[in-house]
Amino acid sequence: MPRWRLSLLSLLLLMHGARAEIVVQDDLGQTLHLAAPARRIVSLAPHITENLYAAGAGDRIVGASDFSDYPPAAKQLPRLGSATSLDLESVAALRPDLVIAWESGNSAVQLAKLRALGLPLFVSQPRRIEDIAASIARFGELAGTEAVATAAARAFSARHVAIARRYAARPTVRTFYQIWNQPLLTVNGRQLISDVMRLCGAANVFAALPQLAPTVSVEAVLAANPEAIVASGMDEARPEWLDMWKRWPELTASARGNLFFIPPDLINRHTPRLLDAAQMFCEQMETARKRRN
Repeated sequence: MPRWRLSLLSLLLLMHGARAEIVVQDDLGQTLHLAAPARRIVSLAPHITENLYAAGAGDRIVGASDFSDYPPAAKQLPRLGSATSLDLESVAALRPDLVIAWESGNSAVQLAKLRALGLPLFVSQPRRIEDIAASIARFGELAGTEAVATAAARAFSARHVAIARRYAARPTVRTFYQIWNQPLLTVNGRQLISDVMRLCGAANVFAALPQLAPTVSVEAVLAANPEAIVASGMDEARPEWLDMWKRWPELTASARGNLFFIPPDLINRHTPRLLDAAQMFCEQMETARKRRN
């Protein structure tokens, strides 16, 4: 049936106090059916909470996972534990009509238990920057806040395109992205942060590794000899351990002073603020390019 006919049907149903069933496919390819827009939503990841607010559905959230702290209103939400220690009894006690989980953060065992409880479950797993806009739009559809969600998704996509036009074709900067120092963690080419790197004309020196967040050795970093190193860490402060690379002045990133930092809440969360991180990352790559001379 053409989209305009579906829209007309939805309008007629609304005029008569009814609404068509909501049918949405999640990021695992599973179809979720809701008889009506969700009014009691449980969020099991910080990025999900933030995207629900962006979609205009913040007032529908009745519980959220630990570290759901943006926007500020999210700090007041009842807590349900972390991804590794989710309190399933508390989730069920909230009587949600929708639970949104994170594939990378919530284990398969947890997801199976949530389904066993009979709770409507949507699983989120953005892998590319454009998936964030799609997530916001689908959250709006699930919550019945399509107008707000569509506007937010379009604004995100427009900004994404603008950044790509400015930076994506710039000369490549071979880059090591460092999540942590002990163990020494990075990302591979399929992880969302690598999409940010590509957006900025940066090449991930460990893109070919099979794990999404692999452990590497200092020797492997030295052998790769990145032109830039970008770190995140745990909080808003630049991690002291980033300066450990100064011990190896033969490393191009150290020799040129290309040791950069981006706050983790910006770059590690799949939300509209990822483009704030992308802008910072792109400007850092421009600095690295200028230091070639």
